[in-house]
Amino acid sequence: MEHGADRPGPNAEERRLLILDDDEPLRLRLAKAMEKRGFAVSLAGSVGEAMKIASRQVHDYALLDLRLEDGSGLEVVTALHDSNPGIKIVMLTGFGNIATAVSAVKAGAIDYLPKPVDADVIEKTLLADPNSLPPPVDKPMSANRVRWEHIQRVFEQCDRNVSETARRLNMHRRTLQRVLNKHAPK
Repeated sequence: MEHGADRPGPNAEERRLLILDDDEPLRLRLAKAMEKRGFAVSLAGSVGEAMKIASRQVHDYALLDLRLEDGSGLEVVTALHDSNPGIKIVMLTGFGNIATAVSAVKAGAIDYLPKPVDADVIEKTLLADPNSLPPPVDKPMSANRVRWEHIQRVFEQCDRNVSETARRLNMHRRTLQRVLNKHAPK
């Protein structure tokens, strides 16, 4: 489904945005908000749909959900970079941790935002100077959070294999399972 792709707004030629999210109400809300900010928006609800749109149209910006029913938004990153190497891609997710953020940036995303996210933050992120540094963190992560993030990163590196992750972390497998089943500390 494309939305507003033919409707020119201010600088619409320079501000073509692809939004990929399987949550339709969120996708439509983001499309409306980004069109108000001058973006020409194309919408996709699946990886397959996004790949088709990416093969037909060149986009300057992309807002991609990380976890979708038919795959990962990371699969679309390469296709978008092939059509426009200068594209700015921001990944969205409701399941944020450092490991997935690192994967997103390594794949070619410029940033990674946790859901829910405000349209103003998205616009600021998409239009930010790539050479500017982010502001310092107001509240650093707790020691428990840093430990949890490290475990999550190793877990992702081991392709979510609990036994291999436990070996690498020198932990008992059941202890690791208990840690993985808990919510992330603040």
